[in-house]
Amino acid sequence: SGVIDSISIAAEHMSKSKTGALIVLEQSTPLGEFISTGTMLDANVSSGLLENIFVPNTPLHDGAVIIRSNKIITAGCLLPLTANNNLSRDLGTRHRAAIGLSEVTDAIIIVVSEETGKISIARNGSLTRNLSGESLAKALKKIVSRKNDTNQRIDKIMFWRSK
Repeated sequence: SGVIDSISIAAEHMSKSKTGALIVLEQSTPLGEFISTGTMLDANVSSGLLENIFVPNTPLHDGAVIIRSNKIITAGCLLPLTANNNLSRDLGTRHRAAIGLSEVTDAIIIVVSEETGKISIARNGSLTRNLSGESLAKALKKIVSRKNDTNQRIDKIMFWRSK
């Protein structure tokens, strides 16, 4: 999808420039309490806008962007930090926030490390590290298509039972 490609392109550019980023894709768990901690944008997703938001020392760069159904809803959001003490010492606050949110919601969180430029995805309390822009796009498309498959299966079961 265009949104996934935009996110992947932005992540790759920020990875090369070692610009830290935290991008949240809302799934079925509503993220209202986290959205309210940021600055409302309600903008179409583009790689340029995402890169611009995370430019260091600008008002919105610290914190997370939250994307809901193809719109950047808000930027500069605060996320809960994981309480997991067994994480690698080289993971900073951004990664701890990504894991923390993924422990309490079904959101998909993309992290670009400011220190290393490495791209990671946090889901269900775990972190997949060292992705390229391309492998990020593939992983996101797989997650999203799997989610759609599940939804379609549920629809079919409901439909079948209703006869």
